[in-house]
Amino acid sequence: MVHLSTNTASKLLSKLAQGNGHGEDSPYFDGWKAYDSDPFHPTMNPRGVIQMGLAENQLSFEFVEKWIKNNPKASICSVEGVHEFKDIANFQDYHGLPRFRNAVANFMAKVRGNRVQFDPDRVVMSGGATGAHETVAFCLANPGEAFLVPIPYYPGFDRDLTWRTGVKIVPVICESSTNFKLTREAMETAYVEAEKSGLKVKGLLITNPSNPLGTVYDKKTLETAVTFINEKNIHLVCDEIYAATVFAEPGFISISEVIENDTECDKNLIHVVYSLSKDMGFPGFRVGIIYSYNDAVVACARKMSSFGLVSSQTQYLIASMLSDDAFVDRFLVGSAEKLATRHRNFTKELAQVGIGYLKGSGGLFLWMDLRHLLKEKTLEAEMTLWRVIINDVKLNVSPGSSFHCSEPGWFRVCFANMDDNTMDISITRIRNFVLQNKEVAKVKKQKFCWRQSSLELRLSSRRLEDIMSPHSPLPQSPMLRATT
Repeated sequence: MVHLSTNTASKLLSKLAQGNGHGEDSPYFDGWKAYDSDPFHPTMNPRGVIQMGLAENQLSFEFVEKWIKNNPKASICSVEGVHEFKDIANFQDYHGLPRFRNAVANFMAKVRGNRVQFDPDRVVMSGGATGAHETVAFCLANPGEAFLVPIPYYPGFDRDLTWRTGVKIVPVICESSTNFKLTREAMETAYVEAEKSGLKVKGLLITNPSNPLGTVYDKKTLETAVTFINEKNIHLVCDEIYAATVFAEPGFISISEVIENDTECDKNLIHVVYSLSKDMGFPGFRVGIIYSYNDAVVACARKMSSFGLVSSQTQYLIASMLSDDAFVDRFLVGSAEKLATRHRNFTKELAQVGIGYLKGSGGLFLWMDLRHLLKEKTLEAEMTLWRVIINDVKLNVSPGSSFHCSEPGWFRVCFANMDDNTMDISITRIRNFVLQNKEVAKVKKQKFCWRQSSLELRLSSRRLEDIMSPHSPLPQSPMLRATT
């Protein structure tokens, strides 16, 4: 048997298979690998890495577990549900189960306070938000065309939007001096720069609530974005997968609410990406949703959904659960309360050791400010600090640079993907790390002060004219000795 060399074998593959466009060469994914190789366990591996880089909502499972116990028929893989098994197992359709699409449309409306309604016929399934974003990119842009995306943004967009589609991302610079607010000036600058580079801009993608910032867009900013895309005649894609994780004021405002009565807006340019991964804590179910106001996009996305359909069993279960209005109401209120409590307790502990964060009211994470712990304001210093946190403190937090943040020292830390005991251990590790750094800084400062006070004592014990005497060689002066 003839064995080909690795180089020869790789040349037989596609460019996609040979390339590295998936984006895994990022600290964001490296942190996950560090966790996977040494995962924390309270008894089996208490010194392992704690996963604080995964945006999961594990605080509200008790509501779901209770519902499942009370509704065994909904799974169809049960004695109670066996009579439904054959029909559900055999049936699959690009459109999805009508009951499922109705339930999702109603749930989306309920999450948005019923201030806007959604048409079930515009609900298109996809394999999670990952598949939804890629499908939308395929529908709106050709290879080589671009989307404007405000930074910092979710690292997965480098994979979801670009890897297989050939679409480009043009960053819209948002800075900490304005709390990373999206402005008309920033969008205009990015648009002009893209055109200068020969890129055709096809759309603007925003995440609301923001990942990684945990902030929500106010109505004025959303209106500005709508005006901008209409003037440029480009699309607006709104990722709203964290809509139900908002736990404080200001509350969440959907782009659908903003355009509801906007007679100037071309609704054909508006598209919403949604999922149940974050709001319900169901990332494993891979329930992604595309909701577009453009008929052609709905038709195309539905055809493409055959590559990433949600299983009919999952649709059936989700439809049953989301159709239970009493359960949904309890879940939304209870989840928000639990997120608020965890957020309040976590930020209180951080404040006690002098760690700040960007004030936000949503999401499953904090945009944590560790700029004061950097040795210098550089990307290299941020990476050095991150490696210490991963390797020594044993916490997987994600550095701002992996979110393309232009200012070093910011880190995303997830707080909703663990139980209370693990969170307490995480806080203890953070506290010990910060206090240890403060002690080191204190010792250095004390040494410097001692040298200064010693110098002053030596200066006062000698006459000034002796120090400045031509008979006293300058290199031997106390001042120079103190600084060498």
